Amino acid sequence: MEELRCINTLRCLSIDMVQKANSGHPGMPLGMAPAMHILYSRILKFSSKHSKWSSRDRFVLSNGHGCALLYSMLHLAGYNVSLDDLKNFRQSGSNTPGHPEINITDGVEATTGPLGQGIANAVGMAISQEHIAARFNKPNFPIADSKIYVFCGDGCLQEGISSEACSLAGHLKLKNLIIIYDDNSITIDGNTSLSFSEDIPMRFKSCGWNTITVENGNEDIDAIENAIREAQESDRPTIISLKTYIGYKSPFENTSKAHGAPLGINGVSATKDALNMDSSKSFEIPNDVKEFYANIIEKGNKFYDDWEKMFTEYSKQWPNEAAEYNRIFIEKKLPNNWKECLDQFNDDNSNVATRSISGKILKVIADCVPELVGGCADLTPSCKTSFNTVDFQPGSYHGRYFRFGIREHAMIAICNGISYYGGLIPFSATFLNFITYAWGAVRVGALSHARQIYIMTHDSIALGEDGPTHQPVEVLPLLRATPNLVTFRPADVREVIASYEFAFENQTTPIVLSLTRQSVPSLVQSDRYKALKGAYILQQTSEGLPDIILIGSGSEVHLLVETSVKLEKKGMNVRIVSSPSLDVFEQQSIEYRRKILVPDVPVVSVEASSTFGWAKYAHYNIGMTTFGASAPGSENMKRFGFTSENILEKIISLFGEITNNKFHTIGLLECQRR
Repeated sequence: MEELRCINTLRCLSIDMVQKANSGHPGMPLGMAPAMHILYSRILKFSSKHSKWSSRDRFVLSNGHGCALLYSMLHLAGYNVSLDDLKNFRQSGSNTPGHPEINITDGVEATTGPLGQGIANAVGMAISQEHIAARFNKPNFPIADSKIYVFCGDGCLQEGISSEACSLAGHLKLKNLIIIYDDNSITIDGNTSLSFSEDIPMRFKSCGWNTITVENGNEDIDAIENAIREAQESDRPTIISLKTYIGYKSPFENTSKAHGAPLGINGVSATKDALNMDSSKSFEIPNDVKEFYANIIEKGNKFYDDWEKMFTEYSKQWPNEAAEYNRIFIEKKLPNNWKECLDQFNDDNSNVATRSISGKILKVIADCVPELVGGCADLTPSCKTSFNTVDFQPGSYHGRYFRFGIREHAMIAICNGISYYGGLIPFSATFLNFITYAWGAVRVGALSHARQIYIMTHDSIALGEDGPTHQPVEVLPLLRATPNLVTFRPADVREVIASYEFAFENQTTPIVLSLTRQSVPSLVQSDRYKALKGAYILQQTSEGLPDIILIGSGSEVHLLVETSVKLEKKGMNVRIVSSPSLDVFEQQSIEYRRKILVPDVPVVSVEASSTFGWAKYAHYNIGMTTFGASAPGSENMKRFGFTSENILEKIISLFGEITNNKFHTIGLLECQRR
């Protein structure tokens, strides 16, 4: 009876939150409260006093719309979520937002809401746990010993990302991953039979999962516990199909009306009456419920204390491993000498594709930074991402290279999960065009400050014969428009080094490296350290105020250099600005930006991409206004005007005939109109 009151308190807190906010999702909390209670009271290894403890179990709410239930549980379990926080659900400035956010609410392990993301994040966490355990655990010292638990609903399983991620999880035999599926057969439109008739257990069996069904998930708490205990002993990942009624005991039980709207004052009262709770009170937590969870909090803190004692003894017997574990998880510092690994490339003046330069640098950094892990969406030879390690596979969980298969969306969401877990630095790789296949995960990762390095190759129409289906003319503007996502498009070896240096030094910003398929020359005056400011003066004909500034990124910068030679012969004082990262340039002081792009001096940008966004920096933009074409890359560049001859012609036609070795004076506004 005491545990039933705990469960019903969770239910009532959740519907009170939704009702007070006049917004939210009451149906899932009413159905899944028993599973939440069992998980936190009988199963989960956590310490709310030490909520970032590295060896804690992780809980991910993939069906994040039901977060009122999670917030209620976090409050009762002693996390930094107060009763006032519950009352401010979905309000401005509260730490109980409309969907869970990892950097907002204590105890939230992943930013979820877009359905299916949380499942993929959990796969990444399970990968992290297995890798860290394989690296650090010793006999009698399981210092990395986490289980990953996930709540999901029908919507999560309908999204394609869950199929991608769970297929890989089954292949990898991630036995520490347990999904509890809210099998209530209801979505917003109505019964799932309208659009969904899969046999979920059979689907997961085909992917190599263990499957369990609990017929009465609303009431049979012992069956729920037994199912989870059975899953803990499996040698494969497990999905538990928990049969529930959405909106349990409410007037809208088992209907879509319970999904996404408050129950109403009368509905809340009727639900509380049906649960034998006091319908005259809101946000009520009975004393016996408080006492029950106080014991759970104490038990959780003891988990941490026991682990601390074990780690102290581990440190005595395995001091090198303990020091490394401490560096990664506690200090969160890179190895002291990691930058020195980059220095050997500074004098590399070869004519080579930036993807190849990236591949060489990645190999060296991987040797210097053992927490670097990652992989590619079945394009390893093209993206140049292999390094000195074995593959992460069953039997070789110490491996640092992941074979994601052709699963771009899951790949990036899984790497977000690796970032959320902590300790490891993940990278993911594919062609730049196919980052859009994974855009849901990219966006959530940026929102969540999830550390990740995106190695994106074949970055323009110069990739050639594969044609416009593979040529990413619109992707760079999309990346640059996204908050907390930094894109580097380096022009040569020194700028690639700068890109990696920036990526490794920024722990809360995902970084996109946009790299060429085609070879580019090394620029004599490029500068690794100046490139860290996002844009810098590569060269200028002579001192003083320039007559014109040419700005570009990546593979087009050498074209600007060629063009400047022709302009210089006509007496022009030409400044070339290389801009490997407009995002970083935007972060510099206004004084620095004006020093680079001098006011009242005409600026022309050149980039083999959409011109969208360049108007902020340049008065005239040379770029792509159509999709590309299937042709050899060099022919495409000529066809679409990326030659020094065409750039010169455009500049002359824009600014008028050159008279007395000077351009005609043109007002900047008029220049923009042209």
